[in-house]
Amino acid sequence: MTSETELPRAYGMPPLSAELRCTPEDFRVDEILGYDADGEGEHALLWVEKRGANTDWVARELARFADVPPVNVGYAGLKDRHAVTRQAFTVQLAGKPDPNWAAFAYDEVKVLANTRHKRKLKRGALRGNRFVLVLRDVRGDRMRAEEVLQAISTRGVPNYFGEQRFGREGGNVAQARAMFAGRRVDRDKRSILLSAARSHIFNAVLAVRVERDAWDKPLDGEIWSLAGSRSWFGPEPFDDALAKRLVHGDIHPSGPLWGQSEPPTTDAVGELERAVAVQYADLAEGLAAARMEQERRPLRLLPKEMQWCWLDEQSLELKFELPAGAYATVVVREMLS
Repeated sequence: MTSETELPRAYGMPPLSAELRCTPEDFRVDEILGYDADGEGEHALLWVEKRGANTDWVARELARFADVPPVNVGYAGLKDRHAVTRQAFTVQLAGKPDPNWAAFAYDEVKVLANTRHKRKLKRGALRGNRFVLVLRDVRGDRMRAEEVLQAISTRGVPNYFGEQRFGREGGNVAQARAMFAGRRVDRDKRSILLSAARSHIFNAVLAVRVERDAWDKPLDGEIWSLAGSRSWFGPEPFDDALAKRLVHGDIHPSGPLWGQSEPPTTDAVGELERAVAVQYADLAEGLAAARMEQERRPLRLLPKEMQWCWLDEQSLELKFELPAGAYATVVVREMLS
């Protein structure tokens, strides 16, 4: 694997070419927390719509407006800047009354609703995201595109980490290598680079399995990820019960988020994963030295409630829901060259 842009696709050559994100309104994201606000507590829980704005910047501006330290603001996930997104933030007010959130006036940011909550929102504490994407200036084989869309809606796509994970021009992986070689970085940057290194190894493992058409099928020594959680189990013999759970999307084959100690896979999967780790030994050894734990991530991504329609001859709208940590761009890349 030479770069994230050259990862193999599950359905062969993409049938279409198109423009994505012609405007922020062509990439809409609604966060799904998966739980209701408490209605009381020292945190203001805000639903915020932002357009063309960075999540971290919004968090800092909310802190400034509420006259609290930036650390008092929490959110569950970073959202695309070049998009229109709706997501939750918490602002710890510690006995202070709510400011007039309606006066938080920015052209690109609106506070849509607010209530109270007992806890600060933590990163990753969400069920998923709903996406509405519009592809513009679409050209290509519409009949083949329909076949690929049908396949994606039933079989899913390889659950790659998206290009956003790797920074501008993929530079985070090179920076991770420099960090492992001794370059000092601050704590926040260190976390980003460790994540990029793990994601690069995961993508490389998944790429091999896509090439073997085994990203959504079991191999000997498989570790299974439970859908909707970070839990996993195995290896164990593949039987009818596991086959049924795999078909229904209750479990997925998994890949490594590399760390210290040996991965739990055995047989064919263990051999494959260890061979990839040898190819990226500097990253694998750096992650182990950083005391990252071995974790697992599903190899298969199943979009929920996937719909599509042609708005006109050259505009295709896609709607779907993805779990937390998944990337809409890896769904779209199966369609676009």
